[in-house]
Amino acid sequence: MTSLSISSLDPAFLPQAPGDYTHGTVITGARRMLFVSGQVPWAENGKVPEDFDTQCRMTWRNVLAVLAEAGLGVRNLAKVTIYLADRQYREANSRIRTEILKGHTPALTIIIADIYDEAWLLEIEAIALDG
Repeated sequence: MTSLSISSLDPAFLPQAPGDYTHGTVITGARRMLFVSGQVPWAENGKVPEDFDTQCRMTWRNVLAVLAEAGLGVRNLAKVTIYLADRQYREANSRIRTEILKGHTPALTIIIADIYDEAWLLEIEAIALDG
């Protein structure tokens, strides 16, 4: 049986991808795919924190919880899409994403969008694979 391999694909003629993502992701040996629906800063108490850093960490916690439920982790992420409510959150998002991913570089798209609930400052969806 082939083991799962998720590797970066960065063509030489493209500018180097800054931060913790890659231009493309090559997958070999996958036998399961997990599509993580858009996760938002759900809190156990039903309240949404006002600050971006707390919301971002909470949203990543929810993504990681879905991965864990499937027996997967950060290293299984192949593609991440992050929706930000405002451009002002780009740097904080990058800093926290780098901390969460711990050197893993999935394909990444960041979109500035009008999020469903005005209190939510971001939403994260992902695709993960298992070998």
